[in-house]
Amino acid sequence: MSDNRFLRSATHSLAFAAITAAGLALATPAHADPLWPGGPDIPGVAPLIPSPPAPVVAPCTANGARGCMRLSTNEAWLMDNGKVVYGPTVISHGRPGYETNVGVFDVDFKREDHWSTLHNVPMKWAVFFDGDIATHIGPTEEQSHGCIRMTPEGAETFYNYLWPGDIIEVVR
Repeated sequence: MSDNRFLRSATHSLAFAAITAAGLALATPAHADPLWPGGPDIPGVAPLIPSPPAPVVAPCTANGARGCMRLSTNEAWLMDNGKVVYGPTVISHGRPGYETNVGVFDVDFKREDHWSTLHNVPMKWAVFFDGDIATHIGPTEEQSHGCIRMTPEGAETFYNYLWPGDIIEVVR
């Protein structure tokens, strides 16, 4: 009887060992591309170095435009050789009857602390580009009398970046 018990025990042990070996042979790790050349293969783990963000694209097409404004979305950008270097930043523009002109303009002049004698209001960081129309600090939730109102950061950045003779394009 002890021989039978030993034989059954040995048979069960061999069967368990065979099933375990077969399971280990089938349980090979999944192949994944390395996170970087020569890097580890860690399936299901996000890359350690994320993909770069998509480039920001402005809608302006004027060759050499350094300032770009889109009235339909109330956004503005600064450009260098066709590439966005700042923006979009929030703007507002002229209300009905005082619409901001669309087109390509040259920066005429700029004043850090300008006072509008026409509307009796301050125009901090003013960059004039279409006669008496300028970019400057102002409430972006309200439309203007034709000027491009900007946040303080946006107006100061435009003021510091743009110079007389630079091209500004305004699109719908």
